[in-house]
Amino acid sequence: MKKILIDTDPGMDDTLAIILAAKSKAVELLGISSVAGNYPIEVTTKNALKTLELIGRTDIPVARGMGKPLARPLAKDPFSHGSDGQAETHLPEPTTTPSGKHGVDQIIDLVRANPGEVTVITLGPLTNLAMAFMKEPDIVPLVREVVSIAGSFGLNKYAFANATGDTPQSEWNVFVDPEAARLVFESGVRLRAVGLDVATHFDINFTAEQLATLKASARPEANIVEKMVRFVEGRGFESYCVLIDSMAVAAVIDPSLIGTTTARVGVETKGELTLGQTVADFRHHHGWAHLPEIEVASSADYRRFLDLVMTLVLE
Repeated sequence: MKKILIDTDPGMDDTLAIILAAKSKAVELLGISSVAGNYPIEVTTKNALKTLELIGRTDIPVARGMGKPLARPLAKDPFSHGSDGQAETHLPEPTTTPSGKHGVDQIIDLVRANPGEVTVITLGPLTNLAMAFMKEPDIVPLVREVVSIAGSFGLNKYAFANATGDTPQSEWNVFVDPEAARLVFESGVRLRAVGLDVATHFDINFTAEQLATLKASARPEANIVEKMVRFVEGRGFESYCVLIDSMAVAAVIDPSLIGTTTARVGVETKGELTLGQTVADFRHHHGWAHLPEIEVASSADYRRFLDLVMTLVLE
């Protein structure tokens, strides 16, 4: 069983990703750290607790993490997840509380306690992980792998057509804290980035039959997923918006679901039009060798992915 940590800013798609990770028998979810991103840290921390209470997994510790990016104010997300951050589902206020340990320290402590075994899955800005690497750089080689919803690499039309950041070709998590993303990308950690090229592909959408099954289920988490999809559809978006972050969890549960390619990637931290853009250098000649080399998601088996999501949510 793979040991994982989730760093997250719930958010609808984060909510579903947490449900999948907590219910999967292929992974052991050691802890969750919250980070400011889709919403301020108070909301993202509360939503992580709400989600775990929904599925009866209050044994998983939630540690409140960084409340702002490394070097800039917290951006306001142009895409709203609703007043509660969970599609106006208004889950009950949590009765559990954060662990008392800072999210950054939780990452450090759990990686140290399980050297070479922990995969860190980042679903929000990379602020917590960057801080952990700055605070204790010796943990970098102890991390088994980082799998991030991060970036947009120009591999297909979805990379930029469905850009989630607030510049034309950026992805939200990198846009919010590009300095943190750059630090993690350049840290030397083994990194798989699931970008918008794959995570917002329209083939990821639920079918009408799947949504009807979720609505009819006796599982409260299945009903919540269906409600989140109806919320985004009611605002003119497609159901992939609820599934984005689940791609990173699925990539760890079953790595064969996601095809990757190697690229040298830089993160733009200054551009007026390109802040937060992940620039991939695929050149055969004259490539920039100083850029860090990472694995970038290039394809996915969407049918098998959706089957996995349905199975875990409904069981």
